[in-house]
Amino acid sequence: MEITTIGIDLAKNVFQVHGMNAHGKTVVRKRLSRQKFLTFFANLPPCLVAMEACGSSNFWARRLKALGHDARLISPQFVKPYVKTNKNDFNDAEAICEAATRPQMRFVPLKSIEQQDIQAVHRVRQLLVQQRTALVNQARGLLREYGVFIPASISQFRRAIAGVLEDAENELTDLTRQLMDDLYQRLLELDRQIADYDRHIARLSREQPVCQRMEKVEGVGVLTATALMATVGDAKVFKNGRQMSAWLGLVPRQHSSGEHNRLFGISKRGDTYVRSLLIHGARSVLLRCKHKTDPKSRWLQRLIERRGFNRACVALANKNARTLWALMAHGEDYRLAA
Repeated sequence: MEITTIGIDLAKNVFQVHGMNAHGKTVVRKRLSRQKFLTFFANLPPCLVAMEACGSSNFWARRLKALGHDARLISPQFVKPYVKTNKNDFNDAEAICEAATRPQMRFVPLKSIEQQDIQAVHRVRQLLVQQRTALVNQARGLLREYGVFIPASISQFRRAIAGVLEDAENELTDLTRQLMDDLYQRLLELDRQIADYDRHIARLSREQPVCQRMEKVEGVGVLTATALMATVGDAKVFKNGRQMSAWLGLVPRQHSSGEHNRLFGISKRGDTYVRSLLIHGARSVLLRCKHKTDPKSRWLQRLIERRGFNRACVALANKNARTLWALMAHGEDYRLAA
């Protein structure tokens, strides 16, 4: 009988396949090695093939699309409710298959190689930033053991470390001074590498007209624009801006029942990196709006007074996400409200 829907539980070397027909009856349950995976699907008529969004899922989805199949990715949190009993590869593949048949199921946008390239640049840059932060924290912690205290800031550390190494009055030994100098040289090297990636990201942004449009929004820079473009790709997969904002985890969690509506903090779903960039960008706008008199600044000032600074940051990030969706989905230029 013809297979209409297939769920795949991906792994490194062995994949579990679960196929159903148009009536929801199981017609195939197979365990495939990575070498035989594409050969199996090359011999099948085109059908809907669903996988959890995870490492390598975009690669396999592109390969399956090239074979004529309708490959789609599902967030793991949307698959979990369909796992009937204990978790194993068989049950996971069946749950993915069943989830893919739901008419209201929301799928994760499939990424192109170009999007993955931009994401890879961002991830390597973020790794270097984390290493720089860890290095400075380690150096500050070691210096405290010798009675040398530097404020918790990378810029403060850069300004202070040279004087600390030259100060003959502190208790630093020759060995410790050499260690601190090694860490300082490593910090300078990380600064140089991060600056190189910043220039690379800026060049990628100049090559993408959609990024140029997004960067005109207050609180959105090169990093946010390129990261969002790489993460979302085709914004038309979202029905509206609120759906994309919810996908990014910028809307409240809800636990309501009957006449009791209970809203909590933001859901924090979706891409943590993009969400943090949007919130950091919104924070920079709020810090500069205090003495401005344009309508948007006055709205932000009232919002800060009414709800507090941090909630205002999230509110502006939410608003910017909806605006960015419109720019990406409709190809329009940003127009600041009069």
